Amino acid sequence: MQPSLHVFKEHAEPADMAEPGTDEPSSRTGSPDGEGRVSGERLLLHQRLAVRELIDTELSYLHMLRLCASDIRSSLQQLPQGDLDVLFSNIDDVIEVNSRFLHDLQETASRKEEQVHLIGNLFLECHEELERVYKVYCASYDQALLLLDTYRREPELQREIQSVIEAVVPQAGPSGLSFLLVIPLQRITKYPLLLQKILENTVPDASAYPVLQRAVSALQDVNTNINEYKRRKEVASKYTKGEQLTLRERLARLNTHTLSKKTTRLSQLLKQEAGLVPRTEDKEFDDLEERFHWVSLCVTEMKNNVAVYLDNLEAFLCFRPQEYDLDIPGGPVVQYCSLMRDLQLQAFPHFKQRLKGLVWQPLCSLAKALAGPQNLIKKRLDKLLDFERVEEKLLEVGSVTYEEQEARHTYQALNSLLVAELPQLNQLAMRWLGQILCTFVGLQRELAQQVLQRAEGSLAQLPHYHLSEPAFRKLVEDALGQTGHQLRSFQENFEKVLPPPTVQVVAVYPFVARSSHEVSLQAGQLVTVLEAQDKKGNPEWSLVEVNEQRGYVPSSFLARAASPAPWGWGLPS
Repeated sequence: MQPSLHVFKEHAEPADMAEPGTDEPSSRTGSPDGEGRVSGERLLLHQRLAVRELIDTELSYLHMLRLCASDIRSSLQQLPQGDLDVLFSNIDDVIEVNSRFLHDLQETASRKEEQVHLIGNLFLECHEELERVYKVYCASYDQALLLLDTYRREPELQREIQSVIEAVVPQAGPSGLSFLLVIPLQRITKYPLLLQKILENTVPDASAYPVLQRAVSALQDVNTNINEYKRRKEVASKYTKGEQLTLRERLARLNTHTLSKKTTRLSQLLKQEAGLVPRTEDKEFDDLEERFHWVSLCVTEMKNNVAVYLDNLEAFLCFRPQEYDLDIPGGPVVQYCSLMRDLQLQAFPHFKQRLKGLVWQPLCSLAKALAGPQNLIKKRLDKLLDFERVEEKLLEVGSVTYEEQEARHTYQALNSLLVAELPQLNQLAMRWLGQILCTFVGLQRELAQQVLQRAEGSLAQLPHYHLSEPAFRKLVEDALGQTGHQLRSFQENFEKVLPPPTVQVVAVYPFVARSSHEVSLQAGQLVTVLEAQDKKGNPEWSLVEVNEQRGYVPSSFLARAASPAPWGWGLPS
Protein backbone atom coordinates (compact mmCIF):
# COMPACT_ATOMS: atom_id res chain seq x y z
CA MET A 1 0.00 0.00 0.00
CA GLN A 2 1.44 3.34 -1.00
CA PRO A 3 0.34 5.22 2.17
CA SER A 4 2.22 2.67 4.27
CA LEU A 5 5.34 3.14 2.23
CA HIS A 6 5.06 6.88 2.65
CA VAL A 7 4.84 6.51 6.41
CA PHE A 8 7.83 4.16 6.44
CA LYS A 9 10.01 6.61 4.49
CA GLU A 10 8.93 9.53 6.62
CA HIS A 11 10.02 7.85 9.84
CA ALA A 12 13.00 5.89 8.53
CA GLU A 13 15.18 8.87 7.63
CA PRO A 14 15.88 10.12 11.20
CA ALA A 15 16.84 6.61 12.27
CA ASP A 16 19.49 6.41 9.52
CA MET A 17 21.06 9.78 10.32
CA ALA A 18 23.97 9.55 12.79
CA GLU A 19 24.36 12.20 15.41
CA PRO A 20 27.64 14.22 15.21
CA GLY A 21 30.55 12.64 16.99
CA THR A 22 29.00 9.17 17.18
CA ASP A 23 29.71 5.98 15.37
CA GLU A 24 26.84 5.08 13.04
CA PRO A 25 26.83 1.31 13.67
CA SER A 26 26.96 1.72 17.42
CA SER A 27 24.18 4.31 17.30
CA ARG A 28 21.91 1.85 15.56
CA THR A 29 22.69 -1.48 17.14
CA GLY A 30 25.63 -1.18 19.42
CA SER A 31 23.96 0.62 22.35
CA PRO A 32 20.76 0.18 24.32
CA ASP A 33 19.64 3.68 23.31
CA GLY A 34 20.00 2.83 19.62
CA GLU A 35 18.15 -0.43 19.97
CA GLY A 36 15.36 1.30 21.91
CA ARG A 37 15.07 4.01 19.28
CA VAL A 38 14.76 1.46 16.47
CA SER A 39 12.22 -0.55 18.46
CA GLY A 40 10.20 2.59 19.27
CA GLU A 41 10.18 3.69 15.66
CA ARG A 42 9.08 0.23 14.54
CA LEU A 43 6.28 0.35 17.14
CA LEU A 44 5.23 3.80 15.98
CA LEU A 45 5.23 2.62 12.36
CA HIS A 46 2.95 -0.34 13.15
CA GLN A 47 0.75 1.89 15.23
CA ARG A 48 0.24 4.32 12.37
CA LEU A 49 -0.36 1.42 9.98
CA ALA A 50 -3.05 0.16 12.35
CA VAL A 51 -4.61 3.64 12.51
CA ARG A 52 -4.51 3.85 8.72
CA GLU A 53 -6.19 0.43 8.50
CA LEU A 54 -8.96 1.59 10.82
CA ILE A 55 -9.66 4.75 8.79
CA ASP A 56 -9.34 3.13 5.35
CA THR A 57 -11.56 0.16 6.22
CA GLU A 58 -14.13 2.51 7.81
CA LEU A 59 -14.21 4.54 4.59
CA SER A 60 -14.67 1.39 2.48
CA TYR A 61 -17.30 0.04 4.88
CA LEU A 62 -19.36 3.22 4.79
CA HIS A 63 -19.16 3.26 0.99
CA MET A 64 -20.58 -0.28 0.93
CA LEU A 65 -23.39 0.68 3.32
CA ARG A 66 -24.38 3.59 1.11
CA LEU A 67 -24.47 1.32 -1.93
CA CYS A 68 -26.86 -0.99 -0.04
CA ALA A 69 -29.10 1.84 1.10
CA SER A 70 -29.26 3.72 -2.18
CA ASP A 71 -28.43 1.77 -5.33
CA ILE A 72 -29.35 -1.76 -4.24
CA ARG A 73 -32.44 -1.01 -2.14
CA SER A 74 -33.86 1.31 -4.79
CA SER A 75 -33.21 -1.31 -7.50
CA LEU A 76 -35.17 -4.02 -5.64
CA GLN A 77 -38.55 -2.40 -6.13
CA GLN A 78 -40.06 -5.73 -7.18
CA LEU A 79 -39.93 -6.70 -3.51
CA PRO A 80 -42.70 -5.56 -1.14
CA GLN A 81 -41.87 -2.59 1.08
CA GLY A 82 -42.27 -4.79 4.15
CA ASP A 83 -39.56 -7.14 2.84
CA LEU A 84 -37.21 -4.24 2.20
CA ASP A 85 -37.76 -2.98 5.75
CA VAL A 86 -36.81 -6.41 7.11
CA LEU A 87 -33.79 -6.88 4.84
CA PHE A 88 -32.21 -3.47 5.37
CA SER A 89 -33.63 -2.89 8.86
CA ASN A 90 -32.29 0.40 10.30
CA ILE A 91 -29.38 0.69 7.88
CA ASP A 92 -30.11 4.41 7.47
CA ASP A 93 -29.50 4.95 11.20
CA VAL A 94 -26.28 2.93 10.97
CA ILE A 95 -25.11 5.08 8.05
CA GLU A 96 -25.91 8.27 9.93
CA VAL A 97 -23.95 7.22 13.02
CA ASN A 98 -20.98 5.85 11.07
CA SER A 99 -20.84 8.92 8.82
CA ARG A 100 -20.36 11.15 11.84
CA PHE A 101 -17.90 8.67 13.29
CA LEU A 102 -15.83 8.59 10.08
CA HIS A 103 -15.82 12.39 9.86
CA ASP A 104 -14.50 12.69 13.42
CA LEU A 105 -12.03 9.87 12.74
CA GLN A 106 -10.60 11.67 9.72
CA GLU A 107 -10.38 14.90 11.70
CA THR A 108 -7.86 13.24 14.04
CA ALA A 109 -5.36 12.97 11.16
CA SER A 110 -4.58 16.69 11.45
CA ARG A 111 -3.17 16.14 14.97
CA LYS A 112 -0.59 13.39 14.48
CA GLU A 113 0.91 13.59 17.95
CA GLU A 114 -2.46 13.17 19.66
CA GLN A 115 -4.20 11.07 17.04
CA VAL A 116 -4.18 7.76 18.92
CA HIS A 117 -5.38 9.45 22.10
CA LEU A 118 -8.18 11.18 20.16
CA ILE A 119 -9.22 7.90 18.51
CA GLY A 120 -9.54 6.23 21.92
CA ASN A 121 -11.66 9.10 23.22
CA LEU A 122 -13.77 9.04 20.06
CA PHE A 123 -14.68 5.39 20.57
CA LEU A 124 -15.49 6.07 24.24
CA GLU A 125 -17.78 8.95 23.25
CA CYS A 126 -19.73 7.09 20.57
CA HIS A 127 -19.77 3.48 21.80
CA GLU A 128 -23.28 3.85 23.31
CA GLU A 129 -24.64 5.23 20.05
CA LEU A 130 -22.95 2.43 18.10
CA GLU A 131 -24.56 -0.11 20.44
CA ARG A 132 -27.98 1.51 20.04
CA VAL A 133 -28.11 1.24 16.24
CA TYR A 134 -26.20 -2.01 15.78
CA LYS A 135 -28.23 -4.01 18.29
CA VAL A 136 -31.38 -3.26 16.28
CA TYR A 137 -29.70 -4.29 13.02
CA CYS A 138 -28.17 -7.44 14.50
CA ALA A 139 -31.43 -8.48 16.16
CA SER A 140 -33.29 -8.38 12.83
CA TYR A 141 -30.51 -10.12 10.87
CA ASP A 142 -31.86 -13.65 11.45
CA GLN A 143 -35.26 -12.61 10.16
CA ALA A 144 -33.59 -11.19 7.05
CA LEU A 145 -31.84 -14.54 6.46
CA LEU A 146 -35.18 -16.36 6.70
CA LEU A 147 -36.55 -14.00 4.07
CA LEU A 148 -33.58 -14.71 1.79
CA ASP A 149 -34.30 -18.44 2.13
CA THR A 150 -37.82 -17.89 0.84
CA TYR A 151 -36.40 -16.03 -2.19
CA ARG A 152 -34.17 -19.00 -3.01
CA ARG A 153 -37.30 -21.10 -3.51
CA GLU A 154 -38.31 -18.74 -6.34
CA PRO A 155 -35.58 -19.08 -9.01
CA GLU A 156 -36.85 -16.23 -11.18
CA LEU A 157 -36.92 -13.77 -8.28
CA GLN A 158 -33.53 -14.99 -7.07
CA ARG A 159 -32.02 -14.35 -10.51
CA GLU A 160 -33.42 -10.80 -10.57
CA ILE A 161 -31.98 -10.05 -7.14
CA GLN A 162 -28.60 -11.55 -8.07
CA SER A 163 -28.39 -9.50 -11.26
CA VAL A 164 -28.97 -6.31 -9.27
CA ILE A 165 -26.24 -7.24 -6.76
CA GLU A 166 -23.71 -8.18 -9.46
CA ALA A 167 -24.32 -4.91 -11.32
CA VAL A 168 -23.65 -2.77 -8.23
CA VAL A 169 -21.21 -4.92 -6.20
CA PRO A 170 -19.48 -7.48 -8.45
CA GLN A 171 -17.26 -8.69 -5.60
CA ALA A 172 -20.32 -10.04 -3.78
CA GLY A 173 -20.17 -13.12 -6.01
CA PRO A 174 -22.73 -15.92 -5.68
CA SER A 175 -23.44 -15.02 -2.03
CA GLY A 176 -25.36 -12.02 -3.34
CA LEU A 177 -27.46 -10.15 -0.85
CA SER A 178 -26.38 -12.24 2.15
CA PHE A 179 -22.79 -11.05 1.50
CA LEU A 180 -23.90 -7.43 1.92
CA LEU A 181 -26.30 -7.89 4.83
CA VAL A 182 -23.66 -9.50 7.06
CA ILE A 183 -21.16 -6.63 6.64
CA PRO A 184 -22.47 -4.49 9.56
CA LEU A 185 -22.26 -7.51 11.89
CA GLN A 186 -18.68 -8.10 10.84
CA ARG A 187 -17.79 -4.45 11.28
CA ILE A 188 -19.06 -4.04 14.83
CA THR A 189 -17.20 -7.18 15.92
CA LYS A 190 -14.00 -5.94 14.26
CA TYR A 191 -13.79 -2.62 16.13
CA PRO A 192 -12.30 -4.19 19.33
CA LEU A 193 -9.73 -6.05 17.20
CA LEU A 194 -8.68 -2.90 15.35
CA LEU A 195 -8.39 -1.00 18.63
CA GLN A 196 -6.46 -3.87 20.19
CA LYS A 197 -4.01 -3.75 17.29
CA ILE A 198 -3.43 -0.03 17.91
CA LEU A 199 -3.08 -0.70 21.64
CA GLU A 200 -0.48 -3.44 21.08
CA ASN A 201 1.66 -0.97 19.14
CA THR A 202 1.42 1.75 21.80
CA VAL A 203 4.05 2.00 24.53
CA PRO A 204 2.53 1.34 27.98
CA ASP A 205 3.79 4.64 29.43
CA ALA A 206 2.09 6.69 26.68
CA SER A 207 -0.85 8.87 27.75
CA ALA A 208 -3.02 7.22 25.08
CA TYR A 209 -2.47 3.72 26.49
CA PRO A 210 -5.11 3.76 29.30
CA VAL A 211 -7.58 5.53 27.00
CA LEU A 212 -7.15 2.82 24.37
CA GLN A 213 -7.55 0.14 27.05
CA ARG A 214 -10.88 1.62 28.12
CA ALA A 215 -11.96 1.92 24.50
CA VAL A 216 -11.15 -1.76 23.80
CA SER A 217 -13.07 -2.79 26.90
CA ALA A 218 -16.03 -0.56 25.96
CA LEU A 219 -16.26 -2.03 22.44
CA GLN A 220 -16.03 -5.56 23.82
CA ASP A 221 -18.93 -4.70 26.14
CA VAL A 222 -20.85 -3.33 23.16
CA ASN A 223 -20.56 -6.69 21.39
CA THR A 224 -21.51 -8.56 24.57
CA ASN A 225 -24.57 -6.35 25.05
CA ILE A 226 -25.59 -6.78 21.41
CA ASN A 227 -25.37 -10.56 21.72
CA GLU A 228 -27.41 -10.49 24.93
CA TYR A 229 -30.03 -8.21 23.33
CA LYS A 230 -30.18 -10.51 20.31
CA ARG A 231 -30.69 -13.51 22.60
CA ARG A 232 -33.50 -11.75 24.47
CA LYS A 233 -35.22 -10.83 21.22
CA GLU A 234 -35.00 -14.44 20.06
CA VAL A 235 -36.62 -15.62 23.30
CA ALA A 236 -39.30 -12.93 23.09
CA SER A 237 -40.08 -13.61 19.42
CA LYS A 238 -41.50 -17.01 20.39
CA TYR A 239 -44.18 -15.39 22.54
CA THR A 240 -45.04 -12.10 20.83
CA LYS A 241 -47.37 -13.66 18.26
CA GLY A 242 -50.80 -14.54 19.62
CA GLU A 243 -52.27 -17.60 17.95
CA GLN A 244 -56.01 -17.82 17.34
CA LEU A 245 -56.60 -21.48 18.12
CA THR A 246 -59.87 -23.36 18.32
CA LEU A 247 -60.74 -25.45 21.36
CA ARG A 248 -59.98 -28.61 19.38
CA GLU A 249 -56.51 -27.28 18.43
CA ARG A 250 -55.78 -26.31 22.02
CA LEU A 251 -56.78 -29.74 23.27
CA ALA A 252 -54.63 -31.37 20.58
CA ARG A 253 -51.58 -29.52 21.93
CA LEU A 254 -52.06 -30.84 25.45
CA ASN A 255 -49.64 -33.54 26.51
CA THR A 256 -48.09 -34.85 29.70
CA HIS A 257 -45.33 -32.21 29.65
CA THR A 258 -47.64 -29.21 29.14
CA LEU A 259 -50.11 -30.49 31.73
CA SER A 260 -47.27 -30.90 34.21
CA LYS A 261 -46.05 -27.33 33.61
CA LYS A 262 -49.53 -25.85 33.94
CA THR A 263 -50.22 -27.85 37.10
CA THR A 264 -46.94 -26.73 38.65
CA ARG A 265 -47.66 -23.08 37.82
CA LEU A 266 -51.16 -23.31 39.25
CA SER A 267 -49.80 -24.91 42.42
CA GLN A 268 -47.21 -22.13 42.75
CA LEU A 269 -49.89 -19.47 42.25
CA LEU A 270 -52.21 -21.04 44.84
CA LYS A 271 -49.40 -21.25 47.39
CA GLN A 272 -48.68 -17.55 46.84
CA GLU A 273 -52.35 -16.64 47.23
CA ALA A 274 -52.49 -18.68 50.45
CA GLY A 275 -49.36 -16.93 51.77
CA LEU A 276 -47.36 -20.15 51.98
CA VAL A 277 -44.57 -18.85 49.75
CA PRO A 278 -43.54 -15.24 49.07
CA ARG A 279 -44.39 -13.50 45.81
CA THR A 280 -41.59 -11.86 43.84
CA GLU A 281 -42.00 -8.09 44.03
CA ASP A 282 -40.79 -5.95 41.12
CA LYS A 283 -42.09 -2.40 41.55
CA GLU A 284 -40.26 -1.11 38.48
CA PHE A 285 -41.93 -3.65 36.21
CA ASP A 286 -45.32 -3.28 37.94
CA ASP A 287 -45.29 0.48 37.30
CA LEU A 288 -44.33 -0.04 33.66
CA GLU A 289 -47.00 -2.71 33.20
CA GLU A 290 -49.69 -0.48 34.74
CA ARG A 291 -48.77 2.38 32.43
CA PHE A 292 -48.78 0.03 29.44
CA HIS A 293 -52.21 -1.24 30.52
CA TRP A 294 -53.60 2.30 30.54
CA VAL A 295 -52.04 3.09 27.17
CA SER A 296 -53.59 -0.07 25.69
CA LEU A 297 -56.95 0.82 27.24
CA CYS A 298 -56.82 4.33 25.74
CA VAL A 299 -56.03 2.90 22.31
CA THR A 300 -58.88 0.37 22.56
CA GLU A 301 -61.39 2.99 23.74
CA MET A 302 -60.44 5.43 21.00
CA LYS A 303 -60.60 2.69 18.39
CA ASN A 304 -64.13 1.77 19.54
CA ASN A 305 -65.19 5.43 19.58
CA VAL A 306 -63.87 6.07 16.08
CA ALA A 307 -65.66 2.92 14.87
CA VAL A 308 -68.95 4.26 16.28
CA TYR A 309 -68.20 7.69 14.79
CA LEU A 310 -67.70 6.11 11.35
CA ASP A 311 -70.98 4.16 11.71
CA ASN A 312 -72.84 7.35 12.63
CA LEU A 313 -71.21 9.18 9.73
CA GLU A 314 -72.32 6.40 7.40
CA ALA A 315 -75.90 6.68 8.72
CA PHE A 316 -75.77 10.45 8.32
CA LEU A 317 -74.68 10.13 4.69
CA CYS A 318 -77.61 7.79 4.01
CA PHE A 319 -80.05 10.48 5.15
CA ARG A 320 -80.61 12.81 2.19
CA PRO A 321 -83.48 15.25 2.78
CA GLN A 322 -82.60 17.21 -0.35
CA GLU A 323 -83.82 14.31 -2.49
CA TYR A 324 -87.35 14.41 -1.02
CA ASP A 325 -90.17 16.71 -2.14
CA LEU A 326 -90.50 19.13 0.78
CA ASP A 327 -93.58 20.79 -0.78
CA ILE A 328 -92.08 24.24 -0.11
CA PRO A 329 -91.48 25.87 -3.51
CA GLY A 330 -88.62 28.33 -4.08
CA GLY A 331 -86.76 30.46 -1.56
CA PRO A 332 -84.25 29.21 1.01
CA VAL A 333 -85.38 25.58 0.64
CA VAL A 334 -83.94 25.39 -2.89
CA GLN A 335 -80.67 26.88 -1.69
CA TYR A 336 -80.56 24.44 1.23
CA CYS A 337 -81.14 21.44 -1.05
CA SER A 338 -78.41 22.64 -3.41
CA LEU A 339 -75.95 23.09 -0.54
CA MET A 340 -76.73 19.70 1.00
CA ARG A 341 -76.40 17.98 -2.36
CA ASP A 342 -72.96 19.56 -2.81
CA LEU A 343 -71.85 18.50 0.69
CA GLN A 344 -73.21 14.96 0.34
CA LEU A 345 -71.44 14.35 -2.95
CA GLN A 346 -68.07 15.96 -2.20
CA ALA A 347 -67.22 17.34 1.26
CA PHE A 348 -68.51 14.53 3.46
CA PRO A 349 -67.27 11.56 1.34
CA HIS A 350 -63.82 13.19 1.11
CA PHE A 351 -63.82 13.70 4.90
CA LYS A 352 -64.82 10.06 5.45
CA GLN A 353 -62.03 8.81 3.17
CA ARG A 354 -59.39 10.90 4.93
CA LEU A 355 -60.73 9.88 8.33
CA LYS A 356 -60.26 6.20 7.48
CA GLY A 357 -56.77 6.72 6.06
CA LEU A 358 -55.36 9.15 8.65
CA VAL A 359 -57.17 8.11 11.85
CA TRP A 360 -58.78 4.66 11.63
CA GLN A 361 -55.97 2.76 9.90
CA PRO A 362 -53.19 4.20 12.15
CA LEU A 363 -55.33 3.31 15.18
CA CYS A 364 -55.68 -0.28 13.95
CA SER A 365 -51.92 -0.44 13.31
CA LEU A 366 -51.20 0.90 16.81
CA ALA A 367 -53.54 -1.65 18.39
CA LYS A 368 -51.87 -4.40 16.37
CA ALA A 369 -48.41 -3.20 17.45
CA LEU A 370 -49.43 -3.42 21.11
CA ALA A 371 -50.72 -6.99 20.77
CA GLY A 372 -47.21 -8.51 20.78
CA PRO A 373 -46.09 -6.82 24.02
CA GLN A 374 -49.43 -7.75 25.62
CA ASN A 375 -48.76 -11.41 24.86
CA LEU A 376 -45.21 -11.01 26.16
CA ILE A 377 -46.43 -9.54 29.46
CA LYS A 378 -48.88 -12.43 29.91
CA LYS A 379 -46.14 -14.95 29.14
CA ARG A 380 -43.83 -13.27 31.65
CA LEU A 381 -46.26 -14.19 34.44
CA ASP A 382 -46.04 -17.88 33.50
CA LYS A 383 -42.25 -17.70 33.30
CA LEU A 384 -42.12 -15.85 36.63
CA LEU A 385 -43.95 -18.75 38.30
CA ASP A 386 -41.42 -21.16 36.75
CA PHE A 387 -38.56 -18.93 37.91
CA GLU A 388 -39.86 -18.75 41.50
CA ARG A 389 -40.26 -22.53 41.68
CA VAL A 390 -36.72 -23.08 40.37
CA GLU A 391 -35.33 -20.52 42.84
CA GLU A 392 -37.00 -22.38 45.70
CA LYS A 393 -35.48 -25.66 44.54
CA LEU A 394 -32.06 -24.02 44.17
CA LEU A 395 -32.21 -22.85 47.78
CA GLU A 396 -33.36 -26.25 49.03
CA VAL A 397 -31.24 -28.62 46.91
CA GLY A 398 -28.45 -26.40 45.65
CA SER A 399 -28.72 -27.53 42.02
CA VAL A 400 -31.23 -27.58 39.16
CA THR A 401 -31.62 -29.44 35.89
CA TYR A 402 -30.65 -28.02 32.51
CA GLU A 403 -34.33 -27.49 31.63
CA GLU A 404 -34.92 -25.64 34.90
CA GLN A 405 -31.86 -23.49 34.28
CA GLU A 406 -33.25 -22.63 30.84
CA ALA A 407 -36.54 -21.64 32.49
CA ARG A 408 -34.62 -19.24 34.74
CA HIS A 409 -32.78 -17.73 31.77
CA THR A 410 -36.01 -17.40 29.79
CA TYR A 411 -37.69 -15.41 32.55
CA GLN A 412 -34.63 -13.22 33.05
CA ALA A 413 -34.44 -12.54 29.31
CA LEU A 414 -38.15 -11.65 29.07
CA ASN A 415 -38.08 -9.48 32.18
CA SER A 416 -34.91 -7.63 31.14
CA LEU A 417 -36.28 -6.99 27.65
CA LEU A 418 -39.62 -5.68 28.96
CA VAL A 419 -38.01 -3.45 31.60
CA ALA A 420 -35.66 -2.03 28.96
CA GLU A 421 -38.20 -1.50 26.18
CA LEU A 422 -41.57 -0.85 27.88
CA PRO A 423 -40.66 2.79 28.76
CA GLN A 424 -39.85 3.54 25.12
CA LEU A 425 -42.91 1.63 23.92
CA ASN A 426 -45.22 3.52 26.30
CA GLN A 427 -43.73 6.83 25.23
CA LEU A 428 -43.97 6.06 21.52
CA ALA A 429 -47.54 4.73 21.85
CA MET A 430 -48.66 7.88 23.69
CA ARG A 431 -46.99 10.08 21.10
CA TRP A 432 -48.60 8.05 18.30
CA LEU A 433 -52.00 8.28 19.98
CA GLY A 434 -51.57 12.03 20.51
CA GLN A 435 -50.77 12.54 16.83
CA ILE A 436 -53.87 10.55 15.85
CA LEU A 437 -56.03 12.70 18.13
CA CYS A 438 -54.55 15.90 16.69
CA THR A 439 -55.20 14.60 13.18
CA PHE A 440 -58.80 13.76 14.11
CA VAL A 441 -59.38 17.28 15.46
CA GLY A 442 -57.67 18.80 12.41
CA LEU A 443 -59.89 16.85 10.01
CA GLN A 444 -63.03 18.02 11.79
CA ARG A 445 -61.79 21.62 11.70
CA GLU A 446 -61.11 21.35 7.97
CA LEU A 447 -64.58 19.88 7.41
CA ALA A 448 -66.18 22.80 9.27
CA GLN A 449 -64.20 25.28 7.18
CA GLN A 450 -65.23 23.55 3.94
CA VAL A 451 -68.90 23.57 4.96
CA LEU A 452 -68.73 27.28 5.80
CA GLN A 453 -66.98 28.10 2.54
CA ARG A 454 -69.50 26.14 0.49
CA ALA A 455 -72.38 27.70 2.43
CA GLU A 456 -71.26 31.29 1.78
CA GLY A 457 -72.69 31.28 -1.75
CA SER A 458 -76.07 30.05 -0.56
CA LEU A 459 -76.12 32.41 2.40
CA ALA A 460 -75.52 35.38 0.10
CA GLN A 461 -78.84 34.65 -1.64
CA LEU A 462 -80.90 34.70 1.57
CA PRO A 463 -83.12 37.80 2.02
CA HIS A 464 -81.56 38.83 5.34
CA TYR A 465 -77.90 38.16 4.42
CA HIS A 466 -76.92 41.87 4.41
CA LEU A 467 -78.34 42.59 7.87
CA SER A 468 -75.88 43.29 10.65
CA GLU A 469 -75.57 40.69 13.38
CA PRO A 470 -77.55 42.73 16.00
CA ALA A 471 -80.30 43.47 13.48
CA PHE A 472 -80.47 39.83 12.38
CA ARG A 473 -80.56 38.68 16.02
CA LYS A 474 -83.49 41.06 16.72
CA LEU A 475 -85.29 39.83 13.58
CA VAL A 476 -84.94 36.23 14.74
CA GLU A 477 -86.08 37.07 18.27
CA ASP A 478 -89.15 38.91 16.95
CA ALA A 479 -90.01 36.05 14.62
CA LEU A 480 -89.61 33.52 17.41
CA GLY A 481 -91.67 35.67 19.78
CA GLN A 482 -94.50 35.97 17.25
CA THR A 483 -94.41 32.25 16.52
CA GLY A 484 -94.39 31.49 20.24
CA HIS A 485 -97.43 33.72 20.78
CA GLN A 486 -99.31 31.93 18.00
CA LEU A 487 -98.37 28.57 19.46
CA ARG A 488 -99.62 29.54 22.94
CA SER A 489 -102.88 30.89 21.48
CA PHE A 490 -103.39 27.66 19.57
CA GLN A 491 -102.71 25.64 22.74
CA GLU A 492 -105.26 27.66 24.74
CA ASN A 493 -107.94 27.25 22.06
CA PHE A 494 -107.18 23.56 21.78
CA GLU A 495 -107.62 23.06 25.52
CA LYS A 496 -111.05 24.72 25.34
CA VAL A 497 -112.31 22.13 22.87
CA LEU A 498 -113.43 19.24 25.06
CA PRO A 499 -113.84 15.75 23.66
CA PRO A 500 -117.44 14.59 23.24
CA PRO A 501 -118.86 12.83 26.33
CA THR A 502 -118.83 9.06 26.27
CA VAL A 503 -121.50 6.84 27.81
CA GLN A 504 -121.06 3.35 29.19
CA VAL A 505 -123.93 1.02 28.16
CA VAL A 506 -124.60 -2.72 28.17
CA ALA A 507 -125.38 -4.94 25.20
CA VAL A 508 -128.90 -6.32 25.77
CA TYR A 509 -128.76 -8.77 22.88
CA PRO A 510 -125.87 -10.40 21.04
CA PHE A 511 -125.01 -8.95 17.65
CA VAL A 512 -122.94 -10.44 14.83
CA ALA A 513 -121.15 -7.94 12.56
CA ARG A 514 -121.93 -8.37 8.88
CA SER A 515 -119.56 -5.73 7.42
CA SER A 516 -116.25 -4.07 8.21
CA HIS A 517 -118.12 -1.01 9.58
CA GLU A 518 -119.88 -3.05 12.23
CA VAL A 519 -118.58 -4.71 15.40
CA SER A 520 -119.85 -7.90 17.10
CA LEU A 521 -121.41 -7.86 20.59
CA GLN A 522 -122.16 -10.40 23.27
CA ALA A 523 -125.13 -10.12 25.60
CA GLY A 524 -124.18 -8.34 28.83
CA GLN A 525 -120.97 -6.91 27.36
CA LEU A 526 -119.96 -3.41 28.53
CA VAL A 527 -119.84 -0.99 25.57
CA THR A 528 -118.68 2.61 25.21
CA VAL A 529 -120.97 4.72 23.01
CA LEU A 530 -119.00 7.28 21.01
CA GLU A 531 -121.86 8.65 18.89
CA ALA A 532 -125.62 7.91 19.21
CA GLN A 533 -126.12 8.00 15.43
CA ASP A 534 -124.41 6.97 12.24
CA LYS A 535 -122.69 9.26 9.72
CA LYS A 536 -126.02 10.13 8.10
CA GLY A 537 -127.58 11.11 11.43
CA ASN A 538 -129.71 7.95 11.71
CA PRO A 539 -130.28 7.28 15.47
CA GLU A 540 -131.04 3.59 14.80
CA TRP A 541 -127.28 2.89 14.70
CA SER A 542 -124.65 3.89 17.30
CA LEU A 543 -120.84 4.12 16.98
CA VAL A 544 -119.34 2.11 19.84
CA GLU A 545 -115.95 0.86 21.06
CA VAL A 546 -115.61 -2.72 22.27
CA ASN A 547 -112.25 -4.22 23.28
CA GLU A 548 -110.37 -1.42 21.47
CA GLN A 549 -112.40 -2.07 18.28
CA ARG A 550 -114.77 0.54 16.83
CA GLY A 551 -117.87 -0.07 14.73
CA TYR A 552 -121.62 0.39 14.41
CA VAL A 553 -124.27 -1.65 16.19
CA PRO A 554 -128.11 -1.30 16.33
CA SER A 555 -129.12 1.19 19.04
CA SER A 556 -131.97 -1.06 20.11
CA PHE A 557 -129.46 -3.70 21.19
CA LEU A 558 -128.01 -1.35 23.84
CA ALA A 559 -129.28 -0.22 27.21
CA ARG A 560 -127.93 2.08 29.93
CA ALA A 561 -126.20 0.20 32.70
CA ALA A 562 -128.62 1.53 35.33
CA SER A 563 -131.78 1.09 33.22
CA PRO A 564 -133.27 -2.05 31.60
CA ALA A 565 -134.69 0.07 28.77
CA PRO A 566 -132.93 -0.23 25.44
CA TRP A 567 -130.47 2.50 24.53
CA GLY A 568 -132.55 3.64 21.62
CA TRP A 569 -135.61 4.14 23.84
CA GLY A 570 -133.92 6.15 26.53
CA LEU A 571 -132.34 8.92 24.52
CA PRO A 572 -132.46 12.29 26.27
CA SER A 573 -134.72 14.84 24.61
